[in-house]
Amino acid sequence: MSFVRRLFRWTNRIFIEAAEPGQNSNFVPASNELHTTLTENVMALQTIFNKTPDLVVRTFIYKQTDRQAALVYLSGLVDKNAINNNVLNQLMFHKVEALEDELPVTLGLMSTITTWEQIETSILHGYSVLFIDGLQQAYAMDTQGWPQRAITDSQIEASLKGAHQGFVETDGQNIALIRRYISSTDLKIKEYYVGQRAKSKVSILYLEDVAVPELLQEMETRISQLNIDCILNTGELAEYLEDSTLSLFPQFITTERPDTAASQILQGRICVVLDRSSSVLIAPMNLVSFFQGIDDYSMRWPVATFLRLLRVLACFVAAFLPGIYIACISFNHEVIPLDLILSIGEFRAAVPYPPLIEALIMEIMLEMLREAGIRLPAPVGQTVGIVGGIVIGQAAVQAGLVSNLMVVIVASTAVASFILPNYDMASSIRLIRFPMMIIASIFGIVGIVAGYMVLVAHLINLKSLGQSYASPIAPIRLGDWKDSFVRLPLWKMVMRPQSIKTLQKKKMAPKRAEGDDN
Repeated sequence: MSFVRRLFRWTNRIFIEAAEPGQNSNFVPASNELHTTLTENVMALQTIFNKTPDLVVRTFIYKQTDRQAALVYLSGLVDKNAINNNVLNQLMFHKVEALEDELPVTLGLMSTITTWEQIETSILHGYSVLFIDGLQQAYAMDTQGWPQRAITDSQIEASLKGAHQGFVETDGQNIALIRRYISSTDLKIKEYYVGQRAKSKVSILYLEDVAVPELLQEMETRISQLNIDCILNTGELAEYLEDSTLSLFPQFITTERPDTAASQILQGRICVVLDRSSSVLIAPMNLVSFFQGIDDYSMRWPVATFLRLLRVLACFVAAFLPGIYIACISFNHEVIPLDLILSIGEFRAAVPYPPLIEALIMEIMLEMLREAGIRLPAPVGQTVGIVGGIVIGQAAVQAGLVSNLMVVIVASTAVASFILPNYDMASSIRLIRFPMMIIASIFGIVGIVAGYMVLVAHLINLKSLGQSYASPIAPIRLGDWKDSFVRLPLWKMVMRPQSIKTLQKKKMAPKRAEGDDN
């Protein structure tokens, strides 16, 4: 064994010195196939994982055949208890009657691999790889056990009456959470590996008898065409897959709630789960979906309808209220009552800036306070957001930098932007108000109307996975209006959304149980 160790060190030194400076010194074997001797396989493996101190090569005698064997894994990505109890203990001390190529290990998943590419991928994903002397194949064993957090409530999407479980950074657990809601064999999963330098596992979940094959094929094509180093989070994946990358509006919904993902899958949409990310993608989506929440279906339909209409109103307030204020003050004085004009003039008498500069100062300060509250620890962030806004706003009014009415306008805009249930859509609406303010300062109300028309035209032209983003408004689909900006009783919504073009149109019986009116 000492001769073999010296031979390995000498060979390894040759490969390292042969590598050019600045290049990756990992060795790629001349042949992708494994060797028949254990020594050559271990040497080649040690060379591939050069300068990897967490690589563990455990050599032992395989009790079943009295041959030398080696178990290879990365120490931080495996469950050591599973390796010791279910693998090494069985292979080193037990001899049972089994087939020649069958291993006496007590693991749920084990596969045979024959190429170095498969071995490298398996080890990097937390599998343990077993080499046996004399065999030109290896065995990948599911001993994954990297550090992970417990399943907790989502920090972004608060739940009022729904489940208090959120996705984690492990795709297996996320898929299990979705299966808890959709316990059906029609729930299918397709897996892909994306990334040239570090492969990320991407899983597509859909209902086979509901989802349209064309949409599924389009999603698969976009994922398979990705040619990048690595994808770290769902936001990156959404930007690579979306139809229009220059649009401010999100075309996919990212959610951290399993009940939301399950609800969208049941409607016929496609869910994309990315390993190492705590959120999933839902596609195709339309504009209406960003104003809906999963809790809307857990409350009475009049209350849910009121909340949805309130969100639509909040959207217009967050996007257009500062611009309307600037337009009325700068150009269209006739639309303001006389008493209010006198009051506004009194407030603005000490302000040396035009309304646009006044609005920009307050809006930018508001965004800075918002970001400061997010980045700081939770208790301190809330204090900075509330106290900072009050102190800075009052000080700005007393210093004559802004008027009292502008503080009210900006505060109303901030509250309206918080009402929207989807964070990505709320961020887009916040950005829209800045060009609207600039247009209003130049053209007045006419500029706001023109900007609104351009916005509507963009939404009508926008696509999500090739489907209309403005549906069911453009094109008009009256059947989908039952669950759009309003929410009718659940027993009225018999059909699935027409905008998705599902295979199965109906999702429930057209009748409901009648109550006793006596």
